[in-house]
Amino acid sequence: METTTFTDQSSRLASANPGGASVLAAPAGSLILALPAAAPEFILTGQVRPGEPLAAAWGRLADELAVRQAELLGLMIYAPVALQPQIKRVMRVILGKTDWPVTWVDADDCEGRPLPGMQAFAVSGRPVSRVRLGDMVVGSVYDDGAARFCLLGGLGPADASVTAPAQARQTFDRLAAALESAGFALGDVVRTWFYNERILDWYGDFNLVRTSCYDGVKFRTGSLPASTGIGTRQSGGAALTVAAWAMQPLTGAAHAREIASPLQCPAPVYGSSFSRAMEMESAGWRRLLVSGTASIHPDGRTAWVGDPRRQIDLSMDVVAAILDSRGMTWRDVTRATAYFQRPRFRSHFEEWTHDHGWDDLPVVSLLCEICRHDLLFEIEVDARIRS
Repeated sequence: METTTFTDQSSRLASANPGGASVLAAPAGSLILALPAAAPEFILTGQVRPGEPLAAAWGRLADELAVRQAELLGLMIYAPVALQPQIKRVMRVILGKTDWPVTWVDADDCEGRPLPGMQAFAVSGRPVSRVRLGDMVVGSVYDDGAARFCLLGGLGPADASVTAPAQARQTFDRLAAALESAGFALGDVVRTWFYNERILDWYGDFNLVRTSCYDGVKFRTGSLPASTGIGTRQSGGAALTVAAWAMQPLTGAAHAREIASPLQCPAPVYGSSFSRAMEMESAGWRRLLVSGTASIHPDGRTAWVGDPRRQIDLSMDVVAAILDSRGMTWRDVTRATAYFQRPRFRSHFEEWTHDHGWDDLPVVSLLCEICRHDLLFEIEVDARIRS
């Protein structure tokens, strides 16, 4: 699914919500802007095409930030580790000193593009403070008038020489420390991302550590965070990298809550400590954060083993049902990441989006290891509508 135009994805909202968004246009390129112009925060999804210099995508990002007078909250950069030095140089030249959290996800593109994609979280018209652990910026804090938010990224273990489960526990400790330094707590977390080296080798142990670290935590929502756990390469011997999003209401009108999946059982039923989705409501907006979703039966077993087309169909149906349960559709999606076990499976996903009329879905597609050997596809999405 090639992105050929620079568009405001919130224009898809305009037809359903008059006055909710404006349409932007720009020269052909792979940068998608998502979230209505009236909202202070927004997400940019960018990609570099074959033959295009890396600087092109970062230039489009810089231009959009300038137009919106916006500040970066964080970046998720999906690229092979060999490209990281070059990307860092390009960012320094175009964006200046990196003063925001960066989560590097070492993964390949299904079509062989040099940069599978990037997702930039940004905010306009709001002061932003940074969260540091030592010399490293690991988070950004801002508020929308009704709630405080903390977006954390690039967190890993303190000692990569110990076992993977020990590294996971260290990383949870560092996550808690970063939150505490910003005036938050682990109980404020509503969304997490875990990028684990060789995830199939230790996913069971990881889940035991995660459950142990959550044990006794009084989550503000009363529920476990939404989450994605996916297998990607790590550098320097690290076993995992973590990102997270936390929320603290400032008024009685702001809150977060768990959203159940109409088509799947709760993940803790089969030993995974996360919620299928979380919804944050604040400042006149509802944000839906759908966890990594795969082809799983209501009883927790893998569905359609060996059939990538049907696994993709079921996964998309599950996400669609969650969206529908909150009065949303794919039109309201502001960010998506699709994970494929094999590059050839992406064509089935393209067929699905085309057949359903969502060719402009703001999605980054990655070649990754899914958390079960018989799962061939997984997708996560964010969506947003006015309250």
